[in-house]
Amino acid sequence: MSASAQQRADIIEAATRLFWFIDIRDWDAFPGVFADEVTLDYSSVWGGEPARVTPGQIRADWEKLIGAFDATQHLLGNHLVTVDGDRAELTAVFQAVHILANPLGSPRWTLGGTYRIGLHLADDEWKVDSMVMTAQWADGNKDIMNLVSGGQRPTAA
Repeated sequence: MSASAQQRADIIEAATRLFWFIDIRDWDAFPGVFADEVTLDYSSVWGGEPARVTPGQIRADWEKLIGAFDATQHLLGNHLVTVDGDRAELTAVFQAVHILANPLGSPRWTLGGTYRIGLHLADDEWKVDSMVMTAQWADGNKDIMNLVSGGQRPTAA
């Protein structure tokens, strides 16, 4: 179903806050964008299966992984929003830049593709309860991910 202008703005705002908090490293505010349980699917980059995790687990994993970079920038665009009662889905293209000075090559890895973000309305606020990232292209030095993760596949990133 089509979303009202206000619903669309609120849903896009919820997704924007998620990536804003990551990039400014506001790990205290970050978990507040999520529902009590979240299904994360980053299998297009990491392989494996989707994970069902809590906001606390996401924070711990992402603060450790993403917080180890010198900088990141996550951009979403071309938002498509559908709403069905208290459920919504935001589909958007993304570009994520990761920066880490290192002696082993380029300090930059950029990834692009799409996000499909599921949300539900709780206490008049849209909360993210699922995220599927589909990588479509990459450029630069993916090995910087191994440098910050110690070669471990992130559970929730």
